[in-house]
Amino acid sequence: MKKYIYIVGVILIFWFSKSECQDSIPALKDSITFKGQLSSWAHFNPQNPYPLYLGGRYIPQLNYEIQLPENKLIDFEVSANVYGDAGIHFFDSAYVDGDLNPYRMWGRYSTEQVEVRLGLQKINFGSATMLRALRWFDQVDPRDPLQLTDGVWAALGRYYFLNNANIWLWGLYGNKNPKGLEYVKTNVNYPEFGGRLQLPVPKGEAAISYNHRVADSRDLDGMVPVFNEIQENKIGIDAKLDMLVGVWFEGVWVKKSKNMGDYTNQEVMTAGTDYTFGIGSGLYVVFEHMLFANDENAFQFSNTLNFSGISVRYPIGMFDNIGAIFYYDWTNNSVYNFINWYRQFDRTTLYIMGYWNPENNQMPVMGTARNLYGGKGVQVMFVYNH
Repeated sequence: MKKYIYIVGVILIFWFSKSECQDSIPALKDSITFKGQLSSWAHFNPQNPYPLYLGGRYIPQLNYEIQLPENKLIDFEVSANVYGDAGIHFFDSAYVDGDLNPYRMWGRYSTEQVEVRLGLQKINFGSATMLRALRWFDQVDPRDPLQLTDGVWAALGRYYFLNNANIWLWGLYGNKNPKGLEYVKTNVNYPEFGGRLQLPVPKGEAAISYNHRVADSRDLDGMVPVFNEIQENKIGIDAKLDMLVGVWFEGVWVKKSKNMGDYTNQEVMTAGTDYTFGIGSGLYVVFEHMLFANDENAFQFSNTLNFSGISVRYPIGMFDNIGAIFYYDWTNNSVYNFINWYRQFDRTTLYIMGYWNPENNQMPVMGTARNLYGGKGVQVMFVYNH
């Protein structure tokens, strides 16, 4: 049902665009573009149930733009996620999987200061890159070179003030699966809504964000108290400053209306910094630290996890780059290691990645590939963009 609601909304945007265009036909300029991304990979990890994974993915994308007078624009994007992979356990068994899902499907009306977008889309904000407290609506894994994430069905409006301040308002409906750092799914019978106000400050910017939803814990098999309607309020603050080095902070408090034991309140705080050292072609380094707490009482900090992350990136020549991401779990004394070398051409990129991680991931910030990245392994990926 939700898909039809958003499709109708996109059609209304299109209809509005045609009506407005009829009053100014000479100024009408429209264009349509088609592009896509084809990727294939081979993944070897002897500790996985299937040590060898072979797979491919194609994301075709169609964009249609209608240029209106006075710098107004109406545009649409439709893309799909077509993928298939096979897991192979030599001389024993094999596993084959594949699917076709909508990846993005939205319509947008925008001017120089206003943007309204409706449909299946990506919503993200904040300054952190590896340990994101403000990862509310996406599941991007910082180790994923393609930065893939499922979209959310939403309506998003943004207004940009002339002093570089901006305000966001959003409403989501029909997104059942947990998003971001959520561990309890959303009750699909209720919409969720929120907003964000971002303001310029000396040497940077600061913002406050809010989101409200109704959660549903009935499918967690008694791991937490079972409720079908759990009012949840989430508030976040963040700031980024450009000084001698870049520094940023993100802080989030999540409060549930029902007593969920240690999961009634959640506090997440991230601080980070980055700097480019004048070594050779320039060594870019990012450091972040996250404090993650779940408690029955707010700001009790009796059940905490602490993670530090460091990311380095260095260009080698004109086409090659090498990067690495290391995490340290202070609570469990575990180290997560990831190294990535890639060669970039005009439309193609070759990635060779290696990792050495604990078999049981405890990181609260991993994406959908968390199971594949347990233990030790290597992955080769080829990407073609057209």
